[in-house]
Amino acid sequence: MQLYEILLLGAALSVDAFAAGMSDAASCPHMSQSRCAFIALTFGLFQFLMPLLGYFCGTAFTSVVIAIAPYLSFTLLAVIGGKAVIDRQRGGALMRRLHKKSHLGAGKILLQGVATGLDALAVGVALLAQDSAGNLPVPVVLCSALIGAVTLALTGLAVRLGKAAGSRFEDGAQFWGGAVLVIIGCKLLLEGVL
Repeated sequence: MQLYEILLLGAALSVDAFAAGMSDAASCPHMSQSRCAFIALTFGLFQFLMPLLGYFCGTAFTSVVIAIAPYLSFTLLAVIGGKAVIDRQRGGALMRRLHKKSHLGAGKILLQGVATGLDALAVGVALLAQDSAGNLPVPVVLCSALIGAVTLALTGLAVRLGKAAGSRFEDGAQFWGGAVLVIIGCKLLLEGVL
């Protein structure tokens, strides 16, 4: 495994975090810069930690989590996204006023970080296999750091794009942001089941 492959792995793992971060920001276009940074840092941190967890726990623990990961990811994202869709449908003018301030709580962001980071557990097991064969170009902590840094950078970009789109399409952004989270959850479930 080459260094560029680890960077590509980081980009591939960050796709779900990118979409979730963009939908978060689109549904709350007036959120503070610190909240935007918190979203990117959360997703980057989980993409850094999950491969390490998979690596150090090895196949015994990880196989159990991997078996339930699609269902867990789907449940977390469907609940968060479904609630956003329902809140938007019920809200009208009240929701537009609430969107002037970010109401995306830390708990929701952390749950999204877990849900989008679960697939990185399997990557940790793959890194263990590569390391055992002597094929890692750098220590596993640096591999995970690179994966986390790529996710941090791409999610940071996604949040900026989401804020710009949300400001223009604020009325429908919460609905579509929630729908995107549900779709990501369905995608993760289908990938895990098929």
